[in-house]
Amino acid sequence: MSSIPRIGYVLKVYPRTSQTFVLTEILAHEKAGLPIDIFSLRRTDDVRFHAALSRVRSPVFQIARVSTKATVVLRELRDHGQHLPGLWDVVRESGANSEDLLQAARLSRYVMDRNIVHLHAHFGTVATVVARLVMKITGVSYSFTAHAKDIFHQIVDEEVLRNKLLDAAGVITVSQFNVNYLKDKYADASGGVRLVYNGLDLEQFRFEQGGERSSVILAVGRLVEKKGFGHLVAACALLRARGVRFRCEIVGGGVLEPELIQQIRELDLEDCVLLEGPMSQEDVKKRISRATLLAAPCVHARDQDRDGLPTILLEAMAMGTPCISTPVTGIPEIVFHEQTGLMVPERNETVLADACERLLSDRKLAVELSANARQLIESQFDIERNTAEIRAFFSQKAGVDLLPAQDQSER
Repeated sequence: MSSIPRIGYVLKVYPRTSQTFVLTEILAHEKAGLPIDIFSLRRTDDVRFHAALSRVRSPVFQIARVSTKATVVLRELRDHGQHLPGLWDVVRESGANSEDLLQAARLSRYVMDRNIVHLHAHFGTVATVVARLVMKITGVSYSFTAHAKDIFHQIVDEEVLRNKLLDAAGVITVSQFNVNYLKDKYADASGGVRLVYNGLDLEQFRFEQGGERSSVILAVGRLVEKKGFGHLVAACALLRARGVRFRCEIVGGGVLEPELIQQIRELDLEDCVLLEGPMSQEDVKKRISRATLLAAPCVHARDQDRDGLPTILLEAMAMGTPCISTPVTGIPEIVFHEQTGLMVPERNETVLADACERLLSDRKLAVELSANARQLIESQFDIERNTAEIRAFFSQKAGVDLLPAQDQSER
């Protein structure tokens, strides 16, 4: 058994290219000296990874998916039950499925063997389900970070989420909008909800305001409805009709790729609207640095899903690329119209085209917006300051002093 108290990070999939905020958070904790174990409940299917992944030094444990065959499940539960006195009560009372129970039992063994004093899950979905079961088996506390789909999507079971909120030692979420939403909807269970913004390593996102940029509209994200990229393509058709010269680069992959390809073809935009596919963070940063503007035309999707606070907006604002976005969830907390960016109504392609044309042609405005945006990012989204708050939170919930020396000096 390890003699050093450790924090366990529980993730559905690790690593995942689209979740740069998790990687950034872990690296900041490591830099501060926090001992972490990382647990992944599913194997990644990503084929490319960010270079920063090689800097992670924390051990990663794959909690393999399990057989659903009853004899196999019972045999393994019996084995774990010899080491986990609380397991059988949880099996009888939780109502959890066999896969979640067995993954929780396996994770519980790691908790006991590696002196893990607190578990933290990202997203209130399966990672939190398993962390909560481990809490019931071992008594170790858990918390989770709630983002967007895990609280807004129509498939979210409100009673299940309420129980996760009630049983958690505390809950972090990534925007004030989310805090208000959870406190309004789950008033009896949300007393432990607190805001900690996703942060950026500002040394890795240098501000570059000077120089003329090429006439590029950049968009980055998964090709799903809530990103609003179909509306951006339609806005590009309006820009083309006005005689505006530009190139639109859409970086990312997803289920709507065939639909977007067809839309681009039907609007005869194949020479100026390009679907670039998924990219590493390093390549995305290169695209940001040369783009005239970043468009994040987010929408409330028909399945009620929506973005929480897109990391790509933070990255572009940090690097000096002015942004256009919509008033969805937490976005108005960073995009202040004509101060730190331009705000347009969701699903309004004409106004979106107007805003793009404005930033493509008005360099003075672009410079002013980008300078203000960088100041905002420095004041509220510095990863070192924000993760120091998370480490203090972990120490409080675990009842163990986990704070490295530099964190204690800031008390």
